[in-house]
Amino acid sequence: MGRQFRWLWTSYAVSTVGTWLGFDAFPLIAILVLHAGPVAVSLLSAAGLAVGALIAVPLGPWVEFRRKRPVMIAMDLVRFAALISIPAAYALGRLTFAQLVVVSVVTAAADITFRAAGGAVLKALVPRADLLAANGRFEATTWTATIVGPPLGNAAIGLIGPVTTVLADAVSYLLSAAAIRAIGGREAHPAPAAGRRQAHPAADGRTASPTRAGDLLDGWRHILAHPALRPLFFNTVLVNGLILASAPLLAVLMLGRLGFAPWQYGLAFGAPCLGGLIGSRLAGRLVTRFGERRVLLISGALRVCWPLGLAFTGPGAGGLALVLTVQFGLVTCMGVFNPVFATYRLRQTASDRVARTLSAWSITSNAVIAAMTASWGLLATVTSPRVAIAAAGVLILATPLLLPWSASASSSPDAASSPAVLAPPDAAAVADAPSSPAVLAPPDAAAVGDAPSPPGAGSSPEARSPRDGENGLPGGTGGAEVLR
Repeated sequence: MGRQFRWLWTSYAVSTVGTWLGFDAFPLIAILVLHAGPVAVSLLSAAGLAVGALIAVPLGPWVEFRRKRPVMIAMDLVRFAALISIPAAYALGRLTFAQLVVVSVVTAAADITFRAAGGAVLKALVPRADLLAANGRFEATTWTATIVGPPLGNAAIGLIGPVTTVLADAVSYLLSAAAIRAIGGREAHPAPAAGRRQAHPAADGRTASPTRAGDLLDGWRHILAHPALRPLFFNTVLVNGLILASAPLLAVLMLGRLGFAPWQYGLAFGAPCLGGLIGSRLAGRLVTRFGERRVLLISGALRVCWPLGLAFTGPGAGGLALVLTVQFGLVTCMGVFNPVFATYRLRQTASDRVARTLSAWSITSNAVIAAMTASWGLLATVTSPRVAIAAAGVLILATPLLLPWSASASSSPDAASSPAVLAPPDAAAVADAPSSPAVLAPPDAAAVGDAPSPPGAGSSPEARSPRDGENGLPGGTGGAEVLR
């Protein structure tokens, strides 16, 4: 796939390792340093998702008509500056809960913008035939970081202090920006869509199209008008929301009423991540043997058969074995689904619509996750965590009905696309390679996946687990949908 892709992959790898080193860092800081209660911690996670998504609404169209790599570098630097302020304030004794909320919002909006730009870059850099292999590599990287990151991060927190992993995460964004800068090659300015005027002079004498009010909804228009993307959009958003809404409740159930030790809880959600590695390695072979459409539909249906089993978790070794089995099955299916879904989505989206489409997907996913997490918290309060987990497990069984089973929704060639966003020296080989939601992102395929992650995991440091087709990569393939 070439040197340029390797630098893109390096960018994703270093930032993903940093993210998982900082797994759940913000809630831990809020609890251990600021002595925040459950309501405040929930507010912290919800604010990052909801407000960050709102801020990102105008950024998708803005990114679409600009060069993508400078946007990605800028978002890496924004995330570095935001995150580095946490250890700096802590060292000065000035850290506040309000600062955690602001940083959470800023990083969430930057995450969405980075993934939207990254999807377009991936599609331009990688030939069509190699998209699935590229997404598979991102997926495998995600699960590897998920396995090793949290244990190392928790050890660093215990040995050095609570903000150590936030510092490491911040530095990872600087390294990511350097890797994107090293991609090299000439990046052409995107051509304006028909009927758009060019108004803003660019550095090379070209002009960039101004963002219009109507552009804000273009991503949603494309998704909802597309016979294949529309059902996948509703499917992945609901699957992500239901899995992540029940994840904190499972933590309450296991660590509270069932009396599991923290190490057992960590084992229950760390060991099954091996399934994600296995699934990501199998995805390409399965597509070669059975075809993309069949693998997408079957893995998409199988991935939702597992969560209901978590409602039957009991105490002791038997309960731990049940969680391990359910999580392993869920993560393995997600490991297959995410790269296939990510590739499919990019292939169904014209190059001049990638950023808006991925941005709309991520914004909707984040908003739904925030709303469903709050709703399931209320349901658990009125009933019990086990009842709320069971309700999510039952509802998620209906989501395969939203997959594109109809033959009319089968894969079709890319819509007419504008010239590839990146024009490397070997432009003919890489131009306009369609892909699905690029792998760089976290839901859903809008940047990072469908894989389950440890309940309570987050996106800035507190909520950045990859979801359905959305791992934080450009375009986002999957990672742990359940992880957040």
